[in-house]
Amino acid sequence: MDRIIHYFPDLTERQKEQFAALLPLYEEWNAQINVISRKDMEHFYEHHVLHSLAIAKVMPFSNMTEVLDVGTGGGFPGVPLAVMFPNARFTLVDSIGKKIKVVSDVIARLGLGNAKALQARAEQLDGEYDFVVSRAVTALPEFVPWVKGKISKTQYNPLRNGILYLKGGDLKNELFTFRHKVRTWDIAGFFQEEFFETKKVIHLPLT
Repeated sequence: MDRIIHYFPDLTERQKEQFAALLPLYEEWNAQINVISRKDMEHFYEHHVLHSLAIAKVMPFSNMTEVLDVGTGGGFPGVPLAVMFPNARFTLVDSIGKKIKVVSDVIARLGLGNAKALQARAEQLDGEYDFVVSRAVTALPEFVPWVKGKISKTQYNPLRNGILYLKGGDLKNELFTFRHKVRTWDIAGFFQEEFFETKKVIHLPLT
């Protein structure tokens, strides 16, 4: 929690309470369902919450922005972003029912009125979103067709509507197809922890 407050000093008391509540909620669920590996639970705020919030350093979502989190797993990056941006709206989807059960409970117990969780694949969803966020569910060339037709053309934010993707490693080949449009940020430029040395935020506009 100290790291979250260090990197985001303007959090409200309500946001601090919600972020502090995350660890015990996930510990409770992890005792029943292996949502997050035990090794990762030792670094929960760094590996999951702070990593998710790297998107917030790149894109401060405007009020009423519609955000779709595809392949949310245990609720990342969607849940931390929903806490950070209470006036944006988040839809978190995953095809695995037990994960959505956890995410739905976390959303309810945090009192996140701006978030909902659905068991679905991105391709099955109707409607449009301003941004799609995700954390390395697959290679970007495979991911783009899942969501390409779901991006609104109405712009509310500093970055053009599209994908905000969290991924690490050497991305040169993966991003080659999109090289004239894509933009990347090194997360190590935002957070000093060693975990983030090779990790990036990728923005791919789709409008």
